[in-house]
Amino acid sequence: MRRLIFATQTLDPADPILAATVPMVRALAARVDELVVLCGSADADAAPANVRIREFGAKTQAQRGARFVSALARELQPRPLGVVAHMVPLYAVLAAPLVRPRRVPLVLWYTHWKAHAVVRAAERLCTAVVSVDRRSFPLDSVRVRGIGHGIDLSEFPCAEPAPADGPLRALVLGRYSPAKGIETIIRGAALAGGVRLEAYGSTAGGEYDEHIGELERLARELGLAATLAGPVPRSEVPALLRRSHVLVNNMRAGASDKVVYEAAASCVPVLASNPVFDDLLSEELRFERDDPETLASRLQALDRRRRPDLREIVRARHSVEHWADGLLATVAG
Repeated sequence: MRRLIFATQTLDPADPILAATVPMVRALAARVDELVVLCGSADADAAPANVRIREFGAKTQAQRGARFVSALARELQPRPLGVVAHMVPLYAVLAAPLVRPRRVPLVLWYTHWKAHAVVRAAERLCTAVVSVDRRSFPLDSVRVRGIGHGIDLSEFPCAEPAPADGPLRALVLGRYSPAKGIETIIRGAALAGGVRLEAYGSTAGGEYDEHIGELERLARELGLAATLAGPVPRSEVPALLRRSHVLVNNMRAGASDKVVYEAAASCVPVLASNPVFDDLLSEELRFERDDPETLASRLQALDRRRRPDLREIVRARHSVEHWADGLLATVAG
């Protein structure tokens, strides 16, 4: 029997940040006989019939780690095809002493710019590392393989262009973090003129709450019509995209926000600065990260009545089916 173990934080279609894990799990489940999902919490109704969920949630990190190791140990017989750690390098570090002596492949999926000590340890301990692109993993390693992002195109149908009248409606989605470069987006939108900016995301507290306050003050000072709101359920993202003329993304290099691919799948124009999107976006849809002037010119040149042909690129290189095939091929070696 083909069994795969998949470790992730949560399996919940209502989670505004991690809901995209659900279609990934479904795609993997369609390719194996049994998928075991180890997670802190789960909505069992979100999983296909051949998915078995083991929750290891607890009050402290130490307790969660102990429960994770215990759950994993019970699932290693019969021998699985492999163990996949999804976005949490610590899962790979904890799994390695159990998995590697048994010669079970251990694969980390990670797409982020942070190269902290746990990421470095996980990279050394894993059989392989998969990411959207070799450049979306923060370390230069021969173990890294780019397999594209896992976008469920059925969630993001191609949208008709938003009405062309009124201000240009620019959308920003994602956590309010300095790494997202929203300050440059605000400055670029103000320079362009005639732009209405809508942003939705979480702050995660602390310095991020201060950051959104700084962004709101900047928008007021520049006279930009802007709404900076909290996170929205994943189910509402397609509607936000449909009513927008363009999605703007300024995430720092080293991480490839999935929302760029979701917008592209929805046939919504995207302006982005991250070099990793060069397989998706042509030159006129890209700008330098700290260059509001170029962003302003891109916004001014945008044709509201035209949808760039990006959906087929997402289908070919970044669909959840392509992702699942690539992941399983990596596990198989």
